[in-house]
Amino acid sequence: MKPDSNKAAPFTRYQILLITLLALLQFTVILDFMVLSPLGDILMKSLNIKPAGFGWVVSSYAFSAGASGLLAAGFADKFDRKKMLLFFYTGFIIGTLACALANSFVALMAARIFTGLFGGVIGAISLAVVTDVFEINQRGRVMGIVQMGFAASQVLGIPIGLYFANLWGWHAPFLMIVGLAVLIGIVIIVKMKPVNKHLVLQEDKNAFLHLWHTIENKDYRIGFTATAFLSIGGFMLMPFGSAYLINNIHITQQQLPTIFLITGLSSIVVMPYLGKLSDKYDKFYLFTAGSLLAIAMILVYCNMPPVPLWQVIVINVIMFMGIMGRMIPSTALATAVPEMRDRGAFMSINSSLQQMAGGIAAVCAGLIVSQPHKSAPLKNYDILGWVVTAAILLCLYFVYRVSQMVKNKASYPINLSMNENYDNLDDVVR
Repeated sequence: MKPDSNKAAPFTRYQILLITLLALLQFTVILDFMVLSPLGDILMKSLNIKPAGFGWVVSSYAFSAGASGLLAAGFADKFDRKKMLLFFYTGFIIGTLACALANSFVALMAARIFTGLFGGVIGAISLAVVTDVFEINQRGRVMGIVQMGFAASQVLGIPIGLYFANLWGWHAPFLMIVGLAVLIGIVIIVKMKPVNKHLVLQEDKNAFLHLWHTIENKDYRIGFTATAFLSIGGFMLMPFGSAYLINNIHITQQQLPTIFLITGLSSIVVMPYLGKLSDKYDKFYLFTAGSLLAIAMILVYCNMPPVPLWQVIVINVIMFMGIMGRMIPSTALATAVPEMRDRGAFMSINSSLQQMAGGIAAVCAGLIVSQPHKSAPLKNYDILGWVVTAAILLCLYFVYRVSQMVKNKASYPINLSMNENYDNLDDVVR
């Protein structure tokens, strides 16, 4: 891999605080979504949900998140990003509480739709904050830490959530998330500074015109497509992960927390290291290495016979190393695509398309996978592995185009006149 030429700047004390807050915020949002997978077998049996129906439970969040992302995109650069973050985080907390109180398939579906309307935009706003506050050669490390919310949800959130679910029912994990999110929201109100430099750069007075100008940008559309393909694999495999391990690999419900715990711990160790590599070396080369590793391990995972617990753990750990090796450099590349005045809209649309692509993937996975009865092995899970492999290869092509576009952008002459984006120095990469 080729090293980047620019030296990464150290973080200030406030930046460290902001990274911590964003990581904790991501932890709650990701856990709210991720906890459905380990609860999948319990929910399918408790509420008499078939695989296709559970695919809709997962995708309902994704589709509503995608719709809200598009609706919010035109307004994303019109307000202080802190205020936007707090508004949507409040809605997310209310929606998660509704999930905890749901007592039927229909009520759960409605609660997931409401939660998605707010939760789906939070990641986009967080990325816009990261891009405004941190330089490009800091963002790989920031992404490595913020994305640790994904690993932390496995290390702490999912095992604890499963423990609570085993004690008090599947409603308990959602109540746990609500309590933690309220505390995080209070800290954000008190400690986070306004993020509003982008407001002076706005040219489109109309929010929908701003949305259209963002969508019609050819370079932005390449970034959108790459992100959509990036999300397909995870959404296809994730919804039925616990049901597959329990019914096909003969892992017990009590062993699931151990798998998530060890996989998450390994991710916490690996992700900051991958973030440093992403800042030091060519991001596309790192993405390619992660993609190849992910393909190999996904094909192994989806074609496993019943194996001992330790083998399942080893395969999961290596597979997630490949997945994280894709997420971190691709996300860092995506933050370099939009100009500062378009970042909120770009990130909202990007998140929206990611969610909708994932929703379609979850629905398709539910149609591919079948289960004759509640305790029967899932059928056609191996087919999912091949479909995900094809999506990863397509994604590789589009991320390559994004990488080339970002490199070409770095070679543009910098114009610091009053009519240009005064944040250009931040946007120039390598």
